[in-house]
Amino acid sequence: MKSNKFVKLISTVFFLVTSSGLFAQGPTTATHVPEHEIMEVFENLGDTIDQQIRVVDIGDDINVAVGILRRVNTRTEGEEVNAILHHRVTEVYYVLSGSGILVTGGDATGDVEFPADNISVRELIGPSGSRTTTNGQTQAISAGDIVVIPAGVPHGFRHIQEQITYLSVRVDPDQTLPTGYAHPSLQD
Repeated sequence: MKSNKFVKLISTVFFLVTSSGLFAQGPTTATHVPEHEIMEVFENLGDTIDQQIRVVDIGDDINVAVGILRRVNTRTEGEEVNAILHHRVTEVYYVLSGSGILVTGGDATGDVEFPADNISVRELIGPSGSRTTTNGQTQAISAGDIVVIPAGVPHGFRHIQEQITYLSVRVDPDQTLPTGYAHPSLQD
C-alpha cells in the first residue's frame, strides 16, 4: 500500500474541507487524520469490507467522514452488477492498491432498502439500498485513481482481480452519520 502518498493527499483534502471557511457556522479548528490512525483501522478490517475512521462536523449541519474499504475477488461477468446506492451521502474514493471494474449508474431493478437500524446505515453510509444494475458506465480503476460518486448513483464492482483497497471520503449534508464518531480501535 502506498501509505505516505495517500495519507498526505487525504490529510490535505480533509484539512482543506474541514477548515475552508466555506461554512459560516463551522468549527474553528481543523481535524487531522494521521497515518497511524488510518493504518490502525486498516489493520483491524479483518473480514469486514468497510470501516469508518472518523466523522467530523464541518458546520452548517454537514459531516465529512473518512473510511477505509477493501473488496476481494469480485468476478461478476456480463451486464448485471450488484450495486449499492446511498440516498444522501456522496463518496469520493481514493484507490490505494489493487484494481477493478467499477460500474456506476445504469438501469436498476430489485430495489432492497437497508433497515435504518443496520450498522452500515447508522455508522458508515447513511440511508442506502442495494440494486441489480445493467447498462451502467464501466471504468477500470486502480491505485492512485480518484472517483466521485454522487448520492443516489448505484455503484458496484464487476471484476476485481485479487483485491482493491481504497479510502472513502463521505460528504454527509444531512448529518445522518454519527457526528464525532471515531473507530473503536482509536479509543484510548
